[in-house]
Amino acid sequence: MKLATTNTSMNTFKPWLIVGLLFIIAMLNYIDRTMITTMRGSIVGSIPMTDAHFGLLTAVFLWVYGLFSPLAGFLADRYSKSKIILFSLFVWSLVTWMTAYASSFEELLMTRALMGISEACYIPAALSLIMDYHKGPTRSLATGIHMAGIMAGQSLGFLGGWLAENHTWNYAFTILGIFGICYASIIFFFLKDAPDKETIIEERQEPKVNFLQSLRVLFSNFSFICIVLFFGLISIVSWLIVGWLPTYFQERFQLSQTQAGIYSTGYVFTSAIAGVLLGGFLTDLWSRKNANARIYVPFIGLCIAAPAIFLANYSPLLSISLLCFMLYTFCKSFVDTNTMPILSMTVDNRYRATGYGILNFFGTLVGGFGLYFGGALRDSNMELSTIFKFASVLIVLAAIALYLVRPGKKQIGKESTPHIKLNLSK
Repeated sequence: MKLATTNTSMNTFKPWLIVGLLFIIAMLNYIDRTMITTMRGSIVGSIPMTDAHFGLLTAVFLWVYGLFSPLAGFLADRYSKSKIILFSLFVWSLVTWMTAYASSFEELLMTRALMGISEACYIPAALSLIMDYHKGPTRSLATGIHMAGIMAGQSLGFLGGWLAENHTWNYAFTILGIFGICYASIIFFFLKDAPDKETIIEERQEPKVNFLQSLRVLFSNFSFICIVLFFGLISIVSWLIVGWLPTYFQERFQLSQTQAGIYSTGYVFTSAIAGVLLGGFLTDLWSRKNANARIYVPFIGLCIAAPAIFLANYSPLLSISLLCFMLYTFCKSFVDTNTMPILSMTVDNRYRATGYGILNFFGTLVGGFGLYFGGALRDSNMELSTIFKFASVLIVLAAIALYLVRPGKKQIGKESTPHIKLNLSK
């Protein structure tokens, strides 16, 4: 009896340990990719460039990240998810460290592209690994905790601006790069693939899928196409705000680089942490009674987020504008905690990571264009407040696309632990 109790405790503890380990990786992932937006003044002072060029630094990262994401997702479906995660963390941390030694715009552009390739392997594999460990009623909360790591990374992005202002912009990349390399070496002994009996049985029955077959299956699914459209639209808005909100606060309210970084990341994205956790908890609770809860919760969130970001750009008061942006990130984060669970409702498990890789491809591709053209519009004297108001319309369109998503037949009804179906006909 004691041994059975111990095994049960371990079976309960391990899935949450995996989420905890991934939380730190997710946090590093987003600190490394977003902190450059909070040190614009320091970088431009050291390496002269236009606003369009500065926007291109993040845009190129997103384009390369997006282009590689479908293949990265396929690799996670085909091979060891934990090993792909560890490899990704080690390589992007090495590239972060290398960025500190860039001395020209071209070198910065190259390191951002390399970071895009290495980071593309992480999120599809990580979210799919969470789905392997968490079945049914804990999926949205587990995903939400992981996404809270991403939000924490975004909220700590101000560290880049602070370190750049008090030391040099190179210093931040050196510190975080070394930390990531050390963390990858430590968790190598703890991060393992899930002992998924259902996956083992499916692999015995079905031949290994190839990349082109995965694409055909996914794009023959109308709900998956709706998810791609929804994810792309919301990604344009998300990356516009990530890339230009520090500049918006600095120029509209005459703040210093450090102050603008704290308001745009420390406050705004900290509210998203509360959003993914509360959104995940409420979704899991509601999903026990309503199979479409994972769709309805983010839909409601987007319906609140759209007017919030529109109103944020009308107020002349910093406090009101800040509160509206915080409300936007809080409600929009209901999307982040439910995107992979929604994907799991609509596509076969064998294509799950590939599907998310495709979402990343479209999301970052259009998000990168949004960042670049945001800078180009600024160069043509268009105010950021006008650009952000237009973004609120895109949120409404994203909500409509999400509402059209329908779960697969096997997902209809009350959620429970997945049933393993054996083929005994042979």
